[in-house]
Amino acid sequence: MKKIYGSAADALDGVLFDGMFIAAGGFGLCGIPELCLQAIKEAGTKDLTFASNNAGVDDFGIGILLQTRQVKKMISSYVGENAEFMRQYLSGELELEFNPQGTLAERMRAAGHGIPGFYTKTGVGTVIAEGKEHKEFPTGQDGAMETYIMETGMFADLSIVKAWKADETGNAIFRKTARNFNPPAAMCGKTCILEVEEIVPVGSLDPDSIHLPGIYVHRLIQGTHEKRIEQRTVQGG
Repeated sequence: MKKIYGSAADALDGVLFDGMFIAAGGFGLCGIPELCLQAIKEAGTKDLTFASNNAGVDDFGIGILLQTRQVKKMISSYVGENAEFMRQYLSGELELEFNPQGTLAERMRAAGHGIPGFYTKTGVGTVIAEGKEHKEFPTGQDGAMETYIMETGMFADLSIVKAWKADETGNAIFRKTARNFNPPAAMCGKTCILEVEEIVPVGSLDPDSIHLPGIYVHRLIQGTHEKRIEQRTVQGG
């Protein structure tokens, strides 16, 4: 099966539709699938729901889709560093579902493994738990019980992720912290599009070093990516 496409626009052809649910990798400005996001912007697909740790910044990452009003809802852990994200949320223009970072990652991972739901203590007693099923579980200490809430697996229409390099079948390696949300985000979509800096021949990657098996990757593109510093810190002289 052909996996390599010439551009992000080619890879997204026939996949995008208005109102779809997209899981995107990245954390801050690290590991963002910027080529796919730019192609989605140019395609004009609207009323999108995005699951992502955050929304980049105003002019990069998912932030470029907020500027064009193509995003209807964000499922995120963090809204800082993006003034337009905060403005739209506070003005009621953008729906926002907060998820603790670990819960968000696990919801993606669970869906990728066919798990429809799981229980966690994270969020118990907060607004995160409102409207969710609560269940008591034993702690293993003198029969004591603790309350957990049920979270659901996150099954997306599309996953867009970014890696350092991959072979022609999609087996991928991420570079250091750029791995972040990318592997679980890749797993939870019906279709996964992976963008990389380099595509290498099959067999040239150490199998023990693979972070994302190619079985999760449906379409693959290679391109040039921008290297940004999220918070530039300098030492005064």
